[in-house]
Amino acid sequence: MLKFYRRNWYYVGGALFVFLSHFMAFWGIDHMSHIQVILTYSFMAMLVHQFEEYGLPGGFPAFFNIAFWGERKDYDHYPFNPNTGMINNVFITYPFYILAIIFPGAIWYGLIQIGQGMVQIWNHGYKNNQLLKSWYNPGMASTFLLHYPIGIYYIWYVASNHLATTPDYIIGAVGSLLTMVVIWVGPVKLLSSRKTKYHFDQDRMWGYGEKKLKNMLKKDGVEI
Repeated sequence: MLKFYRRNWYYVGGALFVFLSHFMAFWGIDHMSHIQVILTYSFMAMLVHQFEEYGLPGGFPAFFNIAFWGERKDYDHYPFNPNTGMINNVFITYPFYILAIIFPGAIWYGLIQIGQGMVQIWNHGYKNNQLLKSWYNPGMASTFLLHYPIGIYYIWYVASNHLATTPDYIIGAVGSLLTMVVIWVGPVKLLSSRKTKYHFDQDRMWGYGEKKLKNMLKKDGVEI
């Protein structure tokens, strides 16, 4: 079961997005506070973001190891492997997003939650495109079209209703930046191993930018 989930967690996340869409439309909006509704939509945006990176168009694993980390030898499992992908995207990210929904009164935490998606503008809006020499990279569309509109609306809502204090904004801003290390880079570095038994299957590794990434490998003398 875990082997199946490790390979398909983002498809399960896609199904969860569909469920939450129906849940929010027929029950959630009328029974949850407005802040909880916004934060739930933020979580749903993350589910879309993950599916964009790994499912359609996919290709984030190859990009992350080859272009971002510059790996040329064990790029199908180092430093990023499918077990790490499941752990940080599901077992770390899901609780991180859901806790904000459960405790909507913790505005500082809500700001960190929505800010986590917004700070990815640096990598998905600039750095990843630069590395891939492309106008797009997996995860960029959901960052611009979902994370940012939802994040801006949350900030506007708490500000216009005087729900946040100055310390809330400071903690939210700093915390959002720290999530890049705690949720993403940290687990990758801690769980990386060239000897890991977890390797990306070819049909799960490649996606958008495959040709460019393989050309990078060939240019450096790597046989594919």
